[in-house]
Amino acid sequence: MSAQDTRPVPRVVVIGAGIVGCSLADELTARGWTDVTVLEQGPLPTPGGSTSHAPGLVFRTSPSRTLTAFARYTVEKFTSLEADGVPCFQQVGGLELATTPERLADLHRRAGHATAWGVTGEVVGPARCKELWPLLDESVVLGGFHTPHDGLARAGLACRAQAERATARGARFLDRHTVTGIERRDGRVTGVVTDRGTFPADHVVSAAGFWGPVIGRMAGVDVPLQPLAHQYARTGPLPGLSGATAEATKPILRFQDRDLYFREHHDRLGIGSYAHRPLPVDPFVVPGWDEARARNMDMPSSYPFTPEDWAPSWEDCRRLMPALRGAEIESGFNGVFSFTPDGMPVLGESRLRGFWLAEAVWVTHSAGVAKAVAEWMVNGRPAVDVHECDLTRFEEAQRSPAYIRERGAQQFVEVYDVVHPLQPIDRPRPLRVSPFHARQRELGAYFLEGGGWERPHWYEANAGLAEDLRLPARDAWSARHWSPVAAAEALATRERVALYDMTPLRRLEVTGPGALDFLDRMTTNNLRRKPGAVTYTLLLDETGGIRSDLTVARLAPDRFQIGANSPADLDHLLRHAPAGVHVRDITAGTCCVGVWGPLARDLVQPLTADDFSHEAFGYFRARETYVGHVPVTALRVSYVGELGWELYTTADLGLRLWDTLWEAGRGLGAVAAGRSAFNSLRLEKGYRAWGVDMTDEHDPYEAGVGFAVRRDKAGFVGKAALERRGDPVRRLTPLLLDDPAAVVLGKEPVHVDGRPVGYVTSAAYGYTLGRCVAYAWLPAGLAAGTGVHVEYFGEKVPATVADEPLFDPRMTRIRR
Repeated sequence: MSAQDTRPVPRVVVIGAGIVGCSLADELTARGWTDVTVLEQGPLPTPGGSTSHAPGLVFRTSPSRTLTAFARYTVEKFTSLEADGVPCFQQVGGLELATTPERLADLHRRAGHATAWGVTGEVVGPARCKELWPLLDESVVLGGFHTPHDGLARAGLACRAQAERATARGARFLDRHTVTGIERRDGRVTGVVTDRGTFPADHVVSAAGFWGPVIGRMAGVDVPLQPLAHQYARTGPLPGLSGATAEATKPILRFQDRDLYFREHHDRLGIGSYAHRPLPVDPFVVPGWDEARARNMDMPSSYPFTPEDWAPSWEDCRRLMPALRGAEIESGFNGVFSFTPDGMPVLGESRLRGFWLAEAVWVTHSAGVAKAVAEWMVNGRPAVDVHECDLTRFEEAQRSPAYIRERGAQQFVEVYDVVHPLQPIDRPRPLRVSPFHARQRELGAYFLEGGGWERPHWYEANAGLAEDLRLPARDAWSARHWSPVAAAEALATRERVALYDMTPLRRLEVTGPGALDFLDRMTTNNLRRKPGAVTYTLLLDETGGIRSDLTVARLAPDRFQIGANSPADLDHLLRHAPAGVHVRDITAGTCCVGVWGPLARDLVQPLTADDFSHEAFGYFRARETYVGHVPVTALRVSYVGELGWELYTTADLGLRLWDTLWEAGRGLGAVAAGRSAFNSLRLEKGYRAWGVDMTDEHDPYEAGVGFAVRRDKAGFVGKAALERRGDPVRRLTPLLLDDPAAVVLGKEPVHVDGRPVGYVTSAAYGYTLGRCVAYAWLPAGLAAGTGVHVEYFGEKVPATVADEPLFDPRMTRIRR
C-alpha cells in the first residue's frame, strides 16, 4: 500500500503456521497488509503438520509451468534466508535416474520442460551419475537428469525466518489456538472462533494443510483434498558417508522407476517411498498435538511406520545402492501429505467472500504459492497464471467425497509415473456422458476424459476411411492416444461433413433487464447488437490479461447464451452480476452437436422449415428453430474452419437430435468425428484454446485476438490497462515443422540461433496441410520465414515461422 493510501489495513487471519502460513504472513506484510494474525493449534516452532516432517526436497521442473514458477521463487527466496546463521536452502542439486529406456526418454522430455520454463539442467550418462552419487551401482543406471540449482529446503528454519520478518512488520503468531468455527455474515467472512477467543477478520486464509477440509467445513466450503500417509525411513550410519560434516553434499536423488527418493542426513540416508499401497487418512479424525503425544506419536502428521509396506522398496534400494545391503533401517514413520484429484494445489477466494484457500501445497512450491496468494489478495490477481490451481476448476461431479478419495489415492500412485499429456483417469469412469454416448459406443468411440466428461477422440467405425491414407509413421510417444482414423475424420470434415459432440462445451445463460449492460461492461467486444447476433469476445482482468474468451449469443433482448471455458467463468460472472441479472450454468441440462463441413447445409436444410442459406442465416448469427422434431438453438459458428452450425437442445431430446442428423447424413457420407480431428482442424485455422494458448498472463494483442477488442467502447473491464500497455515484446506465433514426418505435442522449448526463446503451447498434425502445426510464445520480432528449432525429447526439430491463418485465410469456406 502506498504512503498516500488512507484505506484501513485489512485484518487477515491465517489458519496454520506451517510453511505456507509463515510464507504468506511474510508476503502479505511485505505488501503493507500488516494486520496479520497466524493461528496454530500446535506448539511453535514445530506445530506438527506436514511441514514439521517434510524431507525438504525441491525439484523445480514440472510439466506445469505454474508449479515450476512457484518452485523457482521458493528456491530464490529460501536461498536468501537464514535462521541462527544457517541457510534455509542448501543448493546441492538434483538428480533423477533412469533405469529403463522409457524413463530415460522421459528425462529428455523433462529436460525440455526445464529449458522451456527457465531451469538449468541436462541429461547425463551413467558415469556422471556415478560421479555425482558414488553409492550407485552404475551398471543398472542408463542415465540421469541433473539440475545443479535444486536442493534441500530447511522448512522449519524457513518458517522461523519468515515469521520473524512478518512479526517485525506487525504480524503476530499465536500457537495453541484450535479453530472451532468461522463467523460469517451476508456472504462474507467476519471472524475466526478458537478455543481461546474470537478473532475478527476481513480475510481468512486456510493454510491448514491436511486439516483444510476440517476448516473448510466450518466455513461451508468444500476443500477437495485427500490426506495420505507416505513412508519415510532413515538408515543407520553408512560407511560410504562416514565422516560427513555437512548435512548433505550430494544431489537429492530420485529413483522414479521404483517410486523412491533419497537425501543425506550427515552419515545416514533418508529414503521416501511412494511404492506402497495408498494409505488414506481421514482429516476429521487426525489427533491434535496432545492426543498424538498420548498415542506415542511424534506429532499429528507422523503415523507409525508399517514395515510390511516398506519391504519391497528396501530391496529396490539395495539393488540400486550395494552399500545398503549390509545396512539397517534405524527409524521410520508414515508422514501425512495432501493430495487433490489432479495433483495440483487448491488456491483462491471461495464463494464465501474473504475466505481464501492455500491448500495442498508442498514445501517445493510454498513460497511461490504464498507470493501468488498475497498478490491475489492485495492486487486482485497473481503475477503468474494460476488457473490450474484455482479452487473453482473442479466440477460439481468432481467434488463428491468418493471422487476426492479415489482420485487423491490415484494421484499418490502416479506421483512418479510417466504420464502422457492425454492420459485419462482410469476411474471413476464413466462419470459424465452426453446423450449421444450410446451411439458413440456403437461407433467404436475411443474415449478420453476431461472435466469428468467422456470425450470421443476418434471412432473405429471410420477405420476403413484411413486405410488408403499415406501418413508419416509416429514415434511411440506421439502415437499414444492417437489413431490414423483421426486423419480420416479431419479430411472428411474438410471434404464432406461431420458430426462433433460439443456437449462438454460450457454453456451459461444470462438473463434479466440489466443483462446487456452487465455483459457489455464485462467483455471487450460490442454486444449491443440485435437479437440473433453472435459475438466472439474476451473477459479481461483489470490489468488487461485474458481471463477467458467467450462466444455470446443474444437470443432475446434480455437473454444471452454464452459459450465459456471453465467453472471460473461462472464464478467470475456471478461475483460481478448486479441485482436483477441472473447467471446460471445450463451445461448439464443441454447438449450440442457441431455439424461442420462443405455439405453441412445439405444435411441440415432439409430438416428445418427455416432458411439456412448464407443470405438468410449468416455467419455469427443465432436462431431458435426446429431440426426435425427437435427444438434447437442454432449458432452459425465454426471452430474447425468449415461451414456449419452448433445445434443445441435439451438433454432429453439429445439422442433424437443425433439420430435425426445421422440419418440425414447417410447419403452425404457424413461421419462422426472426435476431438483429435477437431484439435487438428482448429490449429490449422489458428483458433486459440484458452488455458493452453493464452491465459491472464497475456493481453489480446500478444495472443492474436485483438480483433475481439472494441477500443472505442466505453468502460469495459481492462480497457484502461490495455491503453497503458506498449507494443508486445512476445507473440503467440504459428510454426510449421519442416519435416512432414515430425510431430510435437506441446510444452517443448523453441530455440532461435541456438538459444531457447520460448515454448510451444499446443500442437497437432495438420492433415490438410501435411505438416505439424505448433503455436508458441516467441519474441515479437520474428518474421514469417524465420527458421527455429523445437526441442522434442532432446532432438532439435527444424520449423519455420508462418503467417496465419494457415488454412483458408480469406474465410471463404466458412462464409458460403
